[in-house]
Amino acid sequence: MKIAFITAFPPSHHALNEYGFHVADQLRREPTVDLTVLGDHLDAPAPELPGFNVVRCWGFGKWDSSLSLLRALRRIQPDVAWFNLGFASFGDRPLPAILGLITPAAARLCGISSHVTLHQLFETVDLNDAAVSSRRLYRAGGWLATHLLLSASSLSVLLPPYRRILNEKYRRGRVSARRHGVFAGKPEPPDFTLRGNPVHRILAFGKWGTYKRVDLLIDAFNRLAKLHDVRLVVGGGDHPKTPGYIESMARKHASDRISFLGYVPEELIARLFLEASFVVMPYTSSAGSSGVAHLAAQYGVPIIASDIQDFRELAEHEGMAIRFFKPGDVSSLFEQMLLALSSPEQLKEMASQNHAAAVAMSMPHVVRDYIQAFRQRERVATLQMAAQLRRNDRFHQNEKLALAVGDRLHRWQEEDAAPNSAL
Repeated sequence: MKIAFITAFPPSHHALNEYGFHVADQLRREPTVDLTVLGDHLDAPAPELPGFNVVRCWGFGKWDSSLSLLRALRRIQPDVAWFNLGFASFGDRPLPAILGLITPAAARLCGISSHVTLHQLFETVDLNDAAVSSRRLYRAGGWLATHLLLSASSLSVLLPPYRRILNEKYRRGRVSARRHGVFAGKPEPPDFTLRGNPVHRILAFGKWGTYKRVDLLIDAFNRLAKLHDVRLVVGGGDHPKTPGYIESMARKHASDRISFLGYVPEELIARLFLEASFVVMPYTSSAGSSGVAHLAAQYGVPIIASDIQDFRELAEHEGMAIRFFKPGDVSSLFEQMLLALSSPEQLKEMASQNHAAAVAMSMPHVVRDYIQAFRQRERVATLQMAAQLRRNDRFHQNEKLALAVGDRLHRWQEEDAAPNSAL
């Protein structure tokens, strides 16, 4: 199966590039997949990651990204064009963002099966946290963008409530709810000798300044530090809308007990999580299925999070162990952190539960679920085409179509006989 995967892709740092890398990394390991990554332009020249076939053909904030992508898709002629998207994937201004989001529907009109993995819904965004200036325009743009994405051949969201929202509000499109997945192929069990030895490390990770803020966490941590020997590690830099936020927090709060790491390279993330006694997600709202929560699960780390509906759904849908505190309440967060440190056996149980959840949604499982759905859809479409040709007595008269159907049937036999890549 020939797949064109459209995503922000490293060494680009645009949104969803990490997720795009890990999906592409698994796709290239699948024996039945011929992968081309259609990535975003880089801000500065840099070597491509080895082992990937990357075509840089669209740019963040560029109005002609859709045209460039369609030209690339026509050259490649993939069986599936798979889009890894958020609403701001193509730009942070309305025109380039909307023009880019036309691409999945336009690809379908060009005869290319298109699938969208959509990481958030505009309906679930807290407009105060998102610093939206014109709410009426935002809602109109979000409504239009959602209709455009639902015009793709199919669309996946990463939480079941999102599927319900789309089905009830828009009543169109082919929508599935799938797991976000963890990035590891084989998540390793947690090594408890790295935690609380000699002190407990509390980790907060993300892009900070909008709905992710560390002020509340630092206040709760300072209370906790009077009772326990603990360290707070804040990883990640600023959200694009709040430049300078982490630097200002570091100037005010950095100490021998509180460290601010800024941007954390991919190769250092594992150690950061492996040494954490638990992860705190002190968010005021959610922007989709949390990548930080999935990183915590991947490394078997307990989670303490704001009691937000999306996080409740995440715990239920994917079986994660999460302790909840009242959003915006310093005392509630302090109490949950204190209870966690006072219950080492429960921390181990939560860690083991999150590791088990990660094993069940490893990236090979997630990607193969997509491939199976793509293959089934392709086969149904091909068989429908063949049946229609036969009914019209044109199958043997149209040699080109007959050969195309025959080639696909032959390829199915080869794919069915191919061994699965190792988990």
